[in-house]
Amino acid sequence: MVKVTKNIRPTFRMLALGGVLAAAACTPIVKKHGYIPPPEDLAEIKVGVDTRDTVVETIGAPTSSGVVRDSDYYYVASRIRHYGPKRPEVVSRELVAISFDQRGVVRNIERYGLEDGLVIPLERRVTDSSVQDKGFLRQLLGNIGNFNPANIPGVNN
Repeated sequence: MVKVTKNIRPTFRMLALGGVLAAAACTPIVKKHGYIPPPEDLAEIKVGVDTRDTVVETIGAPTSSGVVRDSDYYYVASRIRHYGPKRPEVVSRELVAISFDQRGVVRNIERYGLEDGLVIPLERRVTDSSVQDKGFLRQLLGNIGNFNPANIPGVNN
């Protein structure tokens, strides 16, 4: 039988703790985003009968809609896996597209997944500003000489 001295015990504890932390760091983290209505709820929607309002009442508000007013509804759900230092990977993405005619009546219901094509990154488009590449001090000093008190409302000269 091997006798473990008191000096070696902390070393074993640190090694065990390091092993547990290393194992935890290597576990994948899966994040779920969005909402896809279940097939039984989608079956309740009748093409040519239901309208935008009845669709929202039946399956809920869409994740997004088309860029044109009164456009199609899109329900999107994604699962993204992040594993250690690797770049996050899209594991699954589903899209349900409900299109409407000019009267706002359901024209078509389509369902797509990753197997139907390439992964399209879903992101918000934000207008770029000229402020991005400048730090606070550079912005502040850049305004010296551009200040005109006559442009301030309520100041009489």
